[in-house]
Amino acid sequence: MENFEELKRAVESVEMVDAHAHNIVALDSTLPFLSCFSQSVGGKTASDFPNSADFKVNLNEICELYGSSLSLDAVEESRRCLGLEASAAVCFKAARIVILLIDDGIKLDKKLDIKWHERLVPTVGRVIQVEHVAEDILEKGSNGESWTLSSFMETFTKELKSYPLNGLAINTKVTQKEAEEGLNDILCTGKPVRISNKNFSDYIFMHALEVAQNFNLPMQIDTSLEEKDLDLRLGNPLNLRNLLEDKRFTKNRLVLLHASFPFLKEASYLASVYPQVYLDFGLRIPKPKFHGLVSSVKEILDLAPINKVMINSSGIAFAETFYLGAKKAREVVFNVLWDACVHDDLSITEAIAIVKAIFAENAKQFYKLDASSRYSDIEPQSLSYPFKREDLNCPLTDVTAVRIIWARNQEMVLADMLTESGKAWQYCPRDVLRKFSKILEDEFGLVMNVGIEVEFYLFKSVLKDGKETWARIDKTSYCSTTAIDVASLVLQEIVASLHSFNILVEQLHSEAGKGQFEIVLGYTDCGRAANNLIITHEVIKGVARKHGLLASFTPRYHNNNVYPESYAYSTDDDVGSGSHVHISLFKNGENVFMASGEPNRYGMSVIGESFMAGVLDHLRSLCVFTMPISNSYERLIPKARNSSFICWGIECKELPVRACCPPGAPNGVVTNFEMKTFDGSANPHLGLASIIIAGIDGMRRKLPIPRPVEPESYDFDWNNDDIKVPGSLRCAIIHMDSDKWFNEMLGKEFICTRGGVVGDEIGHDLCCGDEKYKHIVFNY
Repeated sequence: MENFEELKRAVESVEMVDAHAHNIVALDSTLPFLSCFSQSVGGKTASDFPNSADFKVNLNEICELYGSSLSLDAVEESRRCLGLEASAAVCFKAARIVILLIDDGIKLDKKLDIKWHERLVPTVGRVIQVEHVAEDILEKGSNGESWTLSSFMETFTKELKSYPLNGLAINTKVTQKEAEEGLNDILCTGKPVRISNKNFSDYIFMHALEVAQNFNLPMQIDTSLEEKDLDLRLGNPLNLRNLLEDKRFTKNRLVLLHASFPFLKEASYLASVYPQVYLDFGLRIPKPKFHGLVSSVKEILDLAPINKVMINSSGIAFAETFYLGAKKAREVVFNVLWDACVHDDLSITEAIAIVKAIFAENAKQFYKLDASSRYSDIEPQSLSYPFKREDLNCPLTDVTAVRIIWARNQEMVLADMLTESGKAWQYCPRDVLRKFSKILEDEFGLVMNVGIEVEFYLFKSVLKDGKETWARIDKTSYCSTTAIDVASLVLQEIVASLHSFNILVEQLHSEAGKGQFEIVLGYTDCGRAANNLIITHEVIKGVARKHGLLASFTPRYHNNNVYPESYAYSTDDDVGSGSHVHISLFKNGENVFMASGEPNRYGMSVIGESFMAGVLDHLRSLCVFTMPISNSYERLIPKARNSSFICWGIECKELPVRACCPPGAPNGVVTNFEMKTFDGSANPHLGLASIIIAGIDGMRRKLPIPRPVEPESYDFDWNNDDIKVPGSLRCAIIHMDSDKWFNEMLGKEFICTRGGVVGDEIGHDLCCGDEKYKHIVFNY
């Protein structure tokens, strides 16, 4: 893994061009200082939410900056003792802002002028707000004379910023007559003047565009999320397309402030398509959760060209807001780029170039600004992280991932189990997988890559005989478009949520069961695949619950929630749900499972055959780890794509192990094998570790692979238990206990403990008696 200290240092030390901010106010301003610690939410400010989480976090940041005790009173006392200019200088130095563009059109009590801000920053510029300029002109009157459109337009000049309250669907064909009528309507309403007439607003907006183009000035467009009279639908930047395609304005330079939040994707699309569109994204928006900000920045950087993205502080009224906005920007950007580097989407060098571009260079070029370094000799503020890690350069397998869950306002942590700092508990599933993955790599130079097919049912709540019960969301057949239509909102949100976790979804379709669906996760190393499977289960269950549905990964589900005694060979029951695992072996980044020029019988390499032979040889023992509940064994019935016999075939979906020859692979070449005796009740880390253990034995002993079974010849000795997959969890435990190889690799103590844990499942079933499957729709 590359050195993240270099990236961290770059994010901490880069000097910032702050191209969207507002005036600081005097110490005796009536504006409450409390409001600088939180965003405006629903028309309220932080003063309404003194106990909110973001208020506490921001207060702590400022207390650390000033070295004061942790209280609002202590911070205010520090400001008074230092004086406004000195305390503001502390904030701006910590924020490392070298260029500041101020929109001074907002009315703030006792706001300080542009010149005062030059004491803090080497370069200060002014942003003029069109609507405010126009309203001020009309408010002041016309020296006793009535306004005409021509006299107004002579007074109205020098525009740098647009604020179209009437929406972004600008009428580029508005006539002078329509604008005159609009002006008259505004003047008739009296004072205070509010430009609410769309024709007049559009007319002066386009005039400002012409002025800006003539003087080669850029134009900022702000949809202002906080304006109460703004129709949010009209704030969608896609409404600008008519304007952007007007030949009169193709040479304008336009920047969408806040990246038109919440329309981030739409704004990023415009920046990617139209050469005159840029984005400036400030993080002080009504979306205070850290991971919400991370997700937003990811969405922007995924679609918009990097050279068109800028970051601002959105500072206003108090110098502390500039510091908080800049620091939050650095933390979010580092998190986004760190994640991209971890997943090999970027190199460290590329990530550092992006840091310099979005914090400074893009804005300098866009606004044609220049500034020399000011803070090169000042130690930058250290970043805080959404996760605590002492060593940013430790192996990826040791990462503790902290993710915000999409619908329950909680955090989910995937963590190792330790007995003390740095020492793993012997039963920790993550450490077991890590241990045997290392043996596989150290001894054979191999990495096991995995793709998983996640099957699940969706149920809806219905009334039956006056009682609430769960019914399948759909009853159509395999790959039905109707099933996808019925569950489309849920499925779309599931896929979007998984993508936000950087989990690749390769395919989604309705499965053979009524109300059953399958999501195919992308190939990755087994450690990450296990983590992804856990997150995927949480996403599916959480999103389903949000929509009033129940998602179940139960291995075997029956229509009536009751299993008849002879159900095992019933043809009218749906197939069960598994987590079929596709397995391949990689060496130096290349798939070495498939044959490559060497003599072969079945399209697999020698090492691939031996690995798969080991899995087949230990398949009975594996079941304790891959199918750890009694219900798992109700799924293994003939003609249900889960044959109960230990065998394999080439592209035969009726067998527990299938050699796969996907489209695009050379004719007859096997790229991976699929193992069907793996379901949603398994701990994925232990399940995948057990596969590696079996495969290592096959390679060490160079086990030959048995002959494949032809799909059309299902000639088995139905009474021969030696060739059967365990018919029950009890049987699987017996096989595991007697497996010398598993005892040697895992240790007798581990095997005994594992047997005890899964044995409790059997005890539970016995206690339940005849009602053993009454509540079969558990959320495994």
